[in-house]
Amino acid sequence: MTNPTQQIVNKAWNFVHVLRDDGLSYMAYTEQITFLLFLKMADELTKQPYNRRPMVPPELGWASLLERDGDELEVHYRHILEELGKKPGMLGAIFKKARQEIQSPATLRRLIVDLIGSETWSSMQADVKGDIYEGLLAKSAAESPKGAGQYFTPRQLIQAIVDCVRPAPDDTVCDPACGTVGFLLAAHDHVVKHHRKDLDPDQKKHLKKRYVHGWELVPNTARLCVMNLYLHGTKAEGYAT
Repeated sequence: MTNPTQQIVNKAWNFVHVLRDDGLSYMAYTEQITFLLFLKMADELTKQPYNRRPMVPPELGWASLLERDGDELEVHYRHILEELGKKPGMLGAIFKKARQEIQSPATLRRLIVDLIGSETWSSMQADVKGDIYEGLLAKSAAESPKGAGQYFTPRQLIQAIVDCVRPAPDDTVCDPACGTVGFLLAAHDHVVKHHRKDLDPDQKKHLKKRYVHGWELVPNTARLCVMNLYLHGTKAEGYAT
């Protein structure tokens, strides 16, 4: 029986065949999905039980996409990507040089309403969201002649390395070629899983703000890295050219 996570991955992957008509590559499709997924989850995190302060201005947020259709939707989505790319901090890093590559307004509407909008992503466990994203990357690696090695390291390999290293709460974890930050998040999750009850206030602050440091030279990959960190509630020092 197919598990719920795999069902969502399969659902997302089915849209590839639609987007091929728009000339999108496998990796471009995955990137476009992540833009929309970020906007949806950023909106969810402002509501109960999370109640985070909005990171995305309301006029550029998820709800503004739902209010539009047709050419108006396509123009507004392009405007969102351009304006968010000008913002300071993590938000600007996520949307830096982002481009709207879905040419059909009808297809864009289907992605927003039928795929991204039909799920409550923040209620899923963090590793489930990772599985969905990595599932798309794994399919991209299998289907694309160029593969997706710079984006995707199998989770089993990441987990095996982290289990051997056994990072501790007072450590600082660095990845000089962090890709989409799978190793850093796995190290962070290892500490949370094994030391959550023992952490003092200084260690909790260190874990949230200074525990992981990553470097990534490919701009599009660095964008996905920052997005992944934000959605997991983690900050990192990141560098991209």
